[in-house]
Amino acid sequence: MEPQFWQKRWELNELGFQLDAAHPLLCAQLAAMPQQSKVFVPLCGKSPDMHALASRYQVIGAELAHIACRDFFAEAGLTASTSSHGLHQLWQSGVYQLWQGDFFALPMEAVAGTELIYDRAALIALPPQMRLQYAAKLQQLFPKAKMLLITLEYPEGEKQGPPFAVFADELPLLFPNASIQLAGIRNLTGQGFARRKFSTSQLVEKSWWICW
Repeated sequence: MEPQFWQKRWELNELGFQLDAAHPLLCAQLAAMPQQSKVFVPLCGKSPDMHALASRYQVIGAELAHIACRDFFAEAGLTASTSSHGLHQLWQSGVYQLWQGDFFALPMEAVAGTELIYDRAALIALPPQMRLQYAAKLQQLFPKAKMLLITLEYPEGEKQGPPFAVFADELPLLFPNASIQLAGIRNLTGQGFARRKFSTSQLVEKSWWICW
């Protein structure tokens, strides 16, 4: 899956993955989340989850699309400063920092002092081989971390991703040295995913705490 795929989705405003409010599985965990100063949100888009997280943390996001970064701040009524950092453009305002550019080229400095990760729509946006690369990059950036991960499950033969189905048995392969604990389940069968309608016979979201 090439970067142009996601750039095109933003250009055409095809944002079926976009939520209008913070994710219920995040809200259910927010009060019990670790006492840290920062949280990292990979492939963040303009997610409203970042506003929920900002009630407790400085939010550091990584996002490919210029449009997503621009609209995140504009829709929140915030004026962001921008600066160049190698291959990335850094957008900043208040407690928010968004690193615009290729996630796989994100420098260590972007997440310095951060040990908490929230992933609602990054892992499930990627096909299998890229999920391995994504997990490896996370573990390179974070020698030690605690991650709240949200996955999506549906019968794979009934739909092509993205979003992709990610099942429990894949998680130890992606994070072999981590402890993995199921935190919550949300049955979406017949309801669709975010703004998208799904005709799958089953659709379930799960949240996980993954620690390494």
